[in-house]
Amino acid sequence: MDESFCFLFGDDDEAPDLEVSASENTNQLPPEVEEGNIEYKLKLIDPTPARLTQLVTQMKWRLREGRGEAIYQIGVEDKGNVAGLSEEDLDSSIDTLKEMAERLDATIKVIRRRTIEYEHGDDRVSAEVHVRKVPDDQQFIEVRIAVTGHMEVGKSTLLGVLTHGETDNGRGRARLDLFRHLHEMKSGRTSSISQEILGFDCAGNVVNYSTMRKTEEICQASSKLITFIDLAGHPKYMKTTVFGLTGQHPDITMLVVSAACGAVGTFHEHFSYALALKVPICLVVNKVDVCSKEQLKKTLIQLQDTLKQMGCDSVPLLIQSEDEAAFAASKIYTLSVVPIFTVSAVSGHNLELIIRFLNLVLPKMTQPEVERREEAPIEFHIDEVYSVPGTGTVVDGYLKEGVIREGDFIKVGPAEDGGYKHVQISTIQRKRASCRWVRPGQVACIASKQLNRDSVRIGMVGLGLDKECVSCMEFIADTYLIYHTTNSITSKFRLTVYINSIRQQAIVVDIEDVSCCIVYLN
Repeated sequence: MDESFCFLFGDDDEAPDLEVSASENTNQLPPEVEEGNIEYKLKLIDPTPARLTQLVTQMKWRLREGRGEAIYQIGVEDKGNVAGLSEEDLDSSIDTLKEMAERLDATIKVIRRRTIEYEHGDDRVSAEVHVRKVPDDQQFIEVRIAVTGHMEVGKSTLLGVLTHGETDNGRGRARLDLFRHLHEMKSGRTSSISQEILGFDCAGNVVNYSTMRKTEEICQASSKLITFIDLAGHPKYMKTTVFGLTGQHPDITMLVVSAACGAVGTFHEHFSYALALKVPICLVVNKVDVCSKEQLKKTLIQLQDTLKQMGCDSVPLLIQSEDEAAFAASKIYTLSVVPIFTVSAVSGHNLELIIRFLNLVLPKMTQPEVERREEAPIEFHIDEVYSVPGTGTVVDGYLKEGVIREGDFIKVGPAEDGGYKHVQISTIQRKRASCRWVRPGQVACIASKQLNRDSVRIGMVGLGLDKECVSCMEFIADTYLIYHTTNSITSKFRLTVYINSIRQQAIVVDIEDVSCCIVYLN
């Protein structure tokens, strides 16, 4: 069998063992680095008060680097050698880790235990411990995941099962709560952008609509929130899907395929868009309950071939255990891993592996990047506009740079004449809960009594008063043709430009060379 296929299936058509696929069977991890949220500790047994204070400060640093989440490898030396400990020493080290976390109002959970076998029979154990603390300036840790894939592969049904905690009846009952329009309920096809949330408490337990009735209750009970952005799969709504990928700023793209059909229809376009936008991808093979093992194997082989053909350098990793799900969550941004889950929304097969992955995965934006953007002037991209009785005009959007606080003044535009209007922010909400500020990478609703509903449109921006504003109708763009029916773009070619929350018809005025063209906004 080909070596790449062995990575995906293992010998004799079995799933790969995590230690083999992740090259961890040598009891060796990469050396510890000062940056990041991963800390190695050989042991933590009865530290002195001074040493405990130092360890608490170190944990605070790791949590800060992970934006509220950290991973501790107990029984591992700084150089990455997994030496292991006795069961008694490991339990004592975990007790010390728990004491450290309590001083920071954080929680810990052992997510993995590893046995290290020695020839003389004195086996040792090591542990991977997850530490979580919601930062003081946040209500919860948020990861945004765009759900894409061809029509009728079960995207909305899968989200309905995850967010409501009940399996589907095989006829799409779970997806009904996600649809926004009557024609979506009748046809069973998503045509708009909808959002659903899945929460996790400090102990990693699921918080969803099976135990909570309102979105506000889920947000209040959760220390981590997964925001699913459900996008359309029908080719007719391709522009809406592209707008969701560019305007909603997802951390990860969850690309769903049918186990019986494989990579068909709009799969290739959705995959290409995620690659072009540099959004990490995880694949979910749904409906495994209605296909044979042989058909599932063919689908997995087809997916691996498709990854190679489309120029994806990431390595596919079939997830069949909670350890593999934890490994994929920690490496999806750094090791170019494409996790592949095989699930069923009807039988519930392997849904716990997706939940484990979602509980451990981090936001894409690192803490140093957040701090760098906080120093920049405000840049807030508007993607929705509402009129709320008693409040006035409310705009929803994504904060790319700067920090927005209640009472701040910003300028909103550009208007038709290219000008900007100065307004004061009166209130801020995230997930329907009031908050006092917004940091880079977060989505929020802001209200201002100076805003007029008729003068605000999707695609506008809110900028800091000290940020320079340049409005233009023509610009030069470096282009890369991913796919087109004619395989060419010429002068006077009409297209749609997607830039953040901007969606605008445009005309190619001139092409300077094969990779650069001048575009005029129509």
